[in-house]
Amino acid sequence: MEYRKFGNRYMVRMDPGEEILTKVKELCKAENITLGEFRGLGAANELELGLYDVTKKQYFKEEYHGQYEITSLFGTISEKDGDVYLHAHLSAGTLHGVSLGGHLSRAVISGTCEMIIEPMEGHAGRAVNELTGLNDLKFDS
Repeated sequence: MEYRKFGNRYMVRMDPGEEILTKVKELCKAENITLGEFRGLGAANELELGLYDVTKKQYFKEEYHGQYEITSLFGTISEKDGDVYLHAHLSAGTLHGVSLGGHLSRAVISGTCEMIIEPMEGHAGRAVNELTGLNDLKFDS
């Protein structure tokens, strides 16, 4: 991964073999980013996507191996228990125009990934929502 700061945003390039969420978290820790958003596109050959079943209060994930074009990647940056917490969704397409999408648990770059990370001032943590079981954003009073 290589990145540069331009104004208040970071332009990031990830390389083959790098895992997106791991690298975003590393950058956030190195640059002391505790709140913000990220977005990107690129190519991956390993994906783990899923959805959260609110009735069962459980994530369900599927692994995908092959060549995928990342058509959109969006995520938020916050904190939980004093650590960086990332929440991301990804959409990807195949050579035949089939699209996959969902909550991103893992994505390994096959070609490159270009990303913008935009920090925000302030603080937002996470707390478990008893109704849904999700780690909802928790804003300071």
